[in-house]
Amino acid sequence: MVRAFHATRVFDGTRWHEDAALVVEEGRVARIARDVPGAERVAGWILPGLVDLQVNGGGGVLFNNDPSAQGLACIRAAHARLGTTGMMVTLITDTPEVVARAVEAAASSDVMGLHLEGPHFAMARKGTHDGALIRPMEEVDLRALEAAAGRVRLLCTLAPEVVGVEAIRRLVAAGAVVSLGHSDATDAEALAAAAAGARMVTHLFNAMSPLSHRAPGLVGAALDDERFCAGIIADGFHVEDAVLRIALRAAPERIFLVSDAMSTVGTDLPGFTLNGREILRQGGRLTLADGTLAGADIALIDAVRHVVGLGVGLEEAWGMGSSLPAAAMEDASRGGLREGQRADFVAVDEGLGLCGVWIGGVAV
Repeated sequence: MVRAFHATRVFDGTRWHEDAALVVEEGRVARIARDVPGAERVAGWILPGLVDLQVNGGGGVLFNNDPSAQGLACIRAAHARLGTTGMMVTLITDTPEVVARAVEAAASSDVMGLHLEGPHFAMARKGTHDGALIRPMEEVDLRALEAAAGRVRLLCTLAPEVVGVEAIRRLVAAGAVVSLGHSDATDAEALAAAAAGARMVTHLFNAMSPLSHRAPGLVGAALDDERFCAGIIADGFHVEDAVLRIALRAAPERIFLVSDAMSTVGTDLPGFTLNGREILRQGGRLTLADGTLAGADIALIDAVRHVVGLGVGLEEAWGMGSSLPAAAMEDASRGGLREGQRADFVAVDEGLGLCGVWIGGVAV
């Protein structure tokens, strides 16, 4: 089936096409052309769908609390309505049994893959993760992750000083993407992990050894070493705007946006529970009772709007939410609207208000 969608402007991920139509065939982009007869008129500008590598929940569902295909479908639908057309569903630190259920759910669902954020972390950098569930990586854990990587696209966030470089090499060899986070690693330990195949850093600045003038830490390694790309939460709370601007100047092609969204996204819920602990929703923040940030209360398009508000150009900001995260997962089918890529796209007005969302050329 061939369909065409005409807009005043179409951004293919690299350049704009004025007064053009996006032609879709069998859920893929066939071409962008002008004067396509019968093209459907779309309000606003057409841009690639957003790609989020850190989605914990949405639509009232937290994946840790409901690691099932049904729970995942609810989360995916909530974010699709908000412009996120590709996502790595994220399970934070939990028991081996919950991890196994999460692998099953992700393997049977239409998501990009599974992001396991924990449990092999530095206790000093656990953040909101339950310290009772954080543990060293044993051989049984490593073998389970290697098996999971054979079933689903797997992203593993771990502390390199906790798991060691040999475990990282094995995970990479099994096909997993290794990201460093919740870590007290020195820059030397981070660079050793990069040499073993780690190539990503999770929610830059948060829950990791900071940058100082004599101890670059994980932050310094991420900003300085071109082997790393890094996700960042641009909600105005997790990272101060001045620091965000500094990071973007330091590594403009290697920093992408993540939402770190929790179950509240797309709902008016006052809060939720995580591992038996109450998470409060107030003033745009999600926190434990002691004020510790507990994920974010945004969708990815909110992060794009935030960085645009800081003066970042629309094309660069949109790439931070689409092409860069897709490239970080080596997924060439997403993040743009060039021939052969998935016809996942959104329409926005000049204020970045959503006018419509399509996945595979089908309206959400």
